[in-house]
Amino acid sequence: MTESPRSGCPINAAVEAFGDSWSLLVLRDVMFGNRRYFRELQSGSEEGIASNILADRLKRLVASGLLTREDVGPGRRAAYSLTEASIQLVPVFAQLGEWGLQHRPTTERLRVRAELLSAGGPDLWDEFMAELRHLHLGAPAPQHPVSVRQRLAEALDAAS
Repeated sequence: MTESPRSGCPINAAVEAFGDSWSLLVLRDVMFGNRRYFRELQSGSEEGIASNILADRLKRLVASGLLTREDVGPGRRAAYSLTEASIQLVPVFAQLGEWGLQHRPTTERLRVRAELLSAGGPDLWDEFMAELRHLHLGAPAPQHPVSVRQRLAEALDAAS
């Protein structure tokens, strides 16, 4: 993080790093949708993020250490990857999703991932984090019969 936090409160420090809604949604789309490029993030956004907002949030997320940006040459698309810090947000996203399921109106199609994460609990979250470490950080591939990413995609397809 490049700026000093407003206070030493851990909740404030977290909110300053990833707490605005667009940053959370960008991280969600990289994490759950494997959208790694600017155009994928913009065109795949359920919420219709504007290009200037997306560019700003990507810069902020890189500066705060939650994403890395691949250095590329002229004319090539830069890929974004999760860092260990953002991968460790999986339980936070699972809990946010569960809260949304219980307290906010949702659609059947978009609620299935939250339901799967809620039902799977911490064991599933750990499996998913291991998969993300493989995909984004080059860690060894986890040995699960069916990947969490595949289960999440199948649940989303079945609800569509």
